[in-house]
Amino acid sequence: MDHEMTQELAMTPDAVAGGRTDVSDEVVEKIAVAAAKSVPGVVELGGDIARFFNAVLDRVGLDQVGDARRGCSAHVTNGGAVINLVIVTDAGHPVPEVTTAVRVEVTRAVEAYGLRVDEINIRVDDVAIDGPAG
Repeated sequence: MDHEMTQELAMTPDAVAGGRTDVSDEVVEKIAVAAAKSVPGVVELGGDIARFFNAVLDRVGLDQVGDARRGCSAHVTNGGAVINLVIVTDAGHPVPEVTTAVRVEVTRAVEAYGLRVDEINIRVDDVAIDGPAG
């Protein structure tokens, strides 16, 4: 009986053990990339600079390194995240609409992990005239 009661108590906030939860920069980057890619008008992340570095990584056999967060960097301090994204947009979508939607989606996704979003900096590095590839 005592065991069952303990389990019930553990479910209440007052009985939950204290401590710290840290979410790494890399996890925030992956979350932000996934959220940004879901926005209509975002063709890809990274742009020319990332393509150059990716080509170098591919040549030296490190093409899997950091693949999920190419085009994004994040820094988490005291529960707040600063996120930098480099995106390529579709010419058919107005840049201000795309960047606003990216900020909304990335903020929503990162806050779902219990973090505060302090800043999202977006650089539009290129525009795809022919629309999304593939």
